Amino acid sequence: MPSIRKYRRDTSEVSCCLKYVIFGVNVLFWFLGLIVLAVGVWAWSEKDTFNNLSRLTNIALDPAFILICVGTITFIIGFTGCVGALRENTCLLACYAVFLALLLLAEMTTGILFFVFKDWIKQQATSGFQTFITHYREDPDQQNLIDWIQEDWLQCCGVEGPRDWDRNAYFNCSSGAVGSREACGVPFSCCRSKPQDIIRNKQCGYDVRKPTYSFDIGKIIYDKGCLEAAEEWFDHNLLIVATSAVCTAFAQILGICFAQNLRADIFAQKAKWH
Repeated sequence: MPSIRKYRRDTSEVSCCLKYVIFGVNVLFWFLGLIVLAVGVWAWSEKDTFNNLSRLTNIALDPAFILICVGTITFIIGFTGCVGALRENTCLLACYAVFLALLLLAEMTTGILFFVFKDWIKQQATSGFQTFITHYREDPDQQNLIDWIQEDWLQCCGVEGPRDWDRNAYFNCSSGAVGSREACGVPFSCCRSKPQDIIRNKQCGYDVRKPTYSFDIGKIIYDKGCLEAAEEWFDHNLLIVATSAVCTAFAQILGICFAQNLRADIFAQKAKWH
């Protein structure tokens, strides 16, 4: 009777499944980071920021700058993971794991600080939003961001209420003396939307803060401030936010483990060759 030989899988082989999972996921992040980075650079070029950097009075609050930072970080992490896995480069894979670990540490630190220094963060958010209101007409990116927050996300007006728009030179009640039609008004994003409206009324916020305004303001604009609306939104969506944070952290830990396992396989294969 012929003898039957049993073959055992060589454990020093690099796992193709692990390799291409890391490659496939990170090639998506690579392109996503490139797109976000390109949008941020395009937004800066549209505002002619590169030729006039003095416009960046508060760069940390500039949406285009935030896009550039997020896009750059995503692009670098995606590049190291994608190329490192495809080329079986242990150095790039190590960088990928370190980047993910640092990002995870930063996210955990931010989450802890958010609850420890909640009042301070609220003050900084209030100050930042007030700065947005002041420069509403000067920066189109900040203007679009405020409109999105007030109209689409939180359905609110101002930081603490519609009166906060007195901080803006165009909506200040005294600006009527110099011919501003928006004096004592609010942006259209403060107005309550009506289902029958086919075209958005851009002038719905005119004169609503004037003492002589004859209509019920509460039916025309949102009377709740965005700070209060944000706190209510966070309380109502705390479970979703927490779940998203845990899933993100789990995915990053998984990425670190995958990268380290792939590096171990590569080192084992190189050791076999030598």
